[in-house]
Amino acid sequence: MRDFSADHRWLSLNTATVRKQGSLLEIIEACARHGIRAIDPWRDQVAAVGIDRAARAIRDAGLDLTGYCRGGMFVADSALRTEVRDDNRRAVDEAKALGTSCIVLVAGGLPQFSRPGSAPSKNIEMAWSQVHDGIAEMLEYARAANMPLAIEPLHPAYAADRACVNTTKQALDLCDAIDPARSGMLGVALDVYHIWWDPDVMAQIPRAGKDRILAFHVCDWLVPTRDMLNDRGMMGDGVIDIKRVRAAVEAQGYAGYSEIEIFSNDWWGRSMDEVLRTCIERHKTVV
Repeated sequence: MRDFSADHRWLSLNTATVRKQGSLLEIIEACARHGIRAIDPWRDQVAAVGIDRAARAIRDAGLDLTGYCRGGMFVADSALRTEVRDDNRRAVDEAKALGTSCIVLVAGGLPQFSRPGSAPSKNIEMAWSQVHDGIAEMLEYARAANMPLAIEPLHPAYAADRACVNTTKQALDLCDAIDPARSGMLGVALDVYHIWWDPDVMAQIPRAGKDRILAFHVCDWLVPTRDMLNDRGMMGDGVIDIKRVRAAVEAQGYAGYSEIEIFSNDWWGRSMDEVLRTCIERHKTVV
């Protein structure tokens, strides 16, 4: 396993970590000041400044891109499915313009219906089927742009509203079904926040192998967690054995960035410089 203690060469910042403190351009400038060499921007942050301006700022700062957040949300009724497909194609086009390494996919939860007054669906089997078909369709478009797709399994607490793909095994089953040749165009984004609890994850990481592990995200799980969406912990403040997971990922040949992604009302309330300084220190000591 690589030694991160001397510098933060392999730290990437998911820009959601400081989304409340400034615009994407301000985040890019702060990363440059702190010697952070890579980011993973969110689509809404890019849209707010314009894709051409965002691409130029990223290029001028010399930053690598470890992903683009996000595509997916495939589960919808027929009235919305074309809209979802077109939005995912726009995500591919944007990612290509930015020059990122992959698009992170969040699958979507239970089927959502556009008809006024319709009851929410409880059909998770339908959701799984739509996710499979949606990824397969998106992959055809992404392949033409040479833009890899990274399925991110989310903790089961998010199964109903955000992602019905909840384990590394589920994500890899989709990869094997849709891309059995392991073309390098479909893989997984492994976020310790979502996979640390899974008793099968250490067996699934070798199954993924180097060609399926497209991104690696870090933060921590706080006890207690006060908000399932916006109370992630800074690395070292919670219960996740981050080094154990990273060692397993790097044993497969992964040699990319460790991307810090923290949705936190606490950390959003602090200055950007404080957050980035803490990220750097914890990346050296905990990640």
